[in-house]
Amino acid sequence: MASKLEAIGWAAAFAAVVALSIPWFMWRDSTVAAGLPVWLWWHIGWMGVATVVFAAFAKRAWGLGIETEVSHSR
Repeated sequence: MASKLEAIGWAAAFAAVVALSIPWFMWRDSTVAAGLPVWLWWHIGWMGVATVVFAAFAKRAWGLGIETEVSHSR
């Protein structure tokens, strides 16, 4: 069973992934790096970050907030 602090940490991690997924601050920037706009590189990098966060969540805390600990005492 995950602690309440761990649940808050995962919520904060997913909130950060969602909040920074669209680079609003780069919309009017036309800078190009390696032939692609910088905002596209941001998106590619951020999808990598989202992948790592979700993989860590799936490995460590899958079912957090859904599964309950059941006691099988008779």
